Amino acid sequence: MDEIGKSATTSGVGVQRLRKMLRWYIPVNALTSSRLHWPEYLMEAGELGLYMFFACAFATLLQHPGSPVRHFINSSLARRALYGLAMGSTVIAIVLTPWGKQSGGHFNPAITFTFYRLGKVDLWDACFYATAQFSGAICGVAIAACVMRGAPGNSAVRYAVTLPGVYGNAAAFIGELAISFVLMITILFATNDKRLARYTPYFVGALYAIYIVLETPLSGMSMNPARTLGSALRAGYWHALWIYFIAPTLGMFCAAEVFPRFRGAPPYCAKLHHANNKRCIFHHAPQEFLFGLKTIDSEKAS
Repeated sequence: MDEIGKSATTSGVGVQRLRKMLRWYIPVNALTSSRLHWPEYLMEAGELGLYMFFACAFATLLQHPGSPVRHFINSSLARRALYGLAMGSTVIAIVLTPWGKQSGGHFNPAITFTFYRLGKVDLWDACFYATAQFSGAICGVAIAACVMRGAPGNSAVRYAVTLPGVYGNAAAFIGELAISFVLMITILFATNDKRLARYTPYFVGALYAIYIVLETPLSGMSMNPARTLGSALRAGYWHALWIYFIAPTLGMFCAAEVFPRFRGAPPYCAKLHHANNKRCIFHHAPQEFLFGLKTIDSEKAS
């Protein structure tokens, strides 16, 4: 502890950064977490609310029988491509907002609990994050239904609900597990590479777009338990809901097991965008933390 404090002081890190370092050693309870980190929880709720609002809005624009876009573009593949481009861009934009930069830009309980599994997130923060994410998804769909006067409830849209495709539950489960694994392993390798870290939001957005085009026929492309529940609750559609809770979480947990074996060390942080001046509530191992500060400060200076 003395060595850490001395190195932080002599390098000019300062009191606030020293406190962040010491958080690694100090257990945090539910009351303390909620009192200190409630802004991040609200940001996560807002991020997933935005994602679900645009998911319903774009699905309505492309699939509703009354939409001129639906009549102009007859190809379902072309509509999926447009939907993928729109949602991939939405993901990138959300992660790069001030909210996304501060909260970490998870807006997915499976991602949050994977970072908890890796020791980057406190248990209570993970629980409050998940609560906020589920609440945000439900509210986002409700707001979309209100703003668009019930149009997302049309049988051709069904609030952008995710459901198994023609190949059944087994294919949907495998599809969700596979795409979730690839998403999480990409996040881990990108965010922990000094050259690639700044491009992580773009990698994630690109994967979302590709998955929507190619994987949607298998499972509806969720990767997110909160995203699926938000649509299912409004649509009243509960078939195979378990797939979208278990498969994404299992796939991302598998990525969490693979990553340290390849890299030989745990990940640096739980943020999808590191190089910013927003506060970070996540854990950093002491040596990695000091190295990370140097990297981030030098990137901002450039």
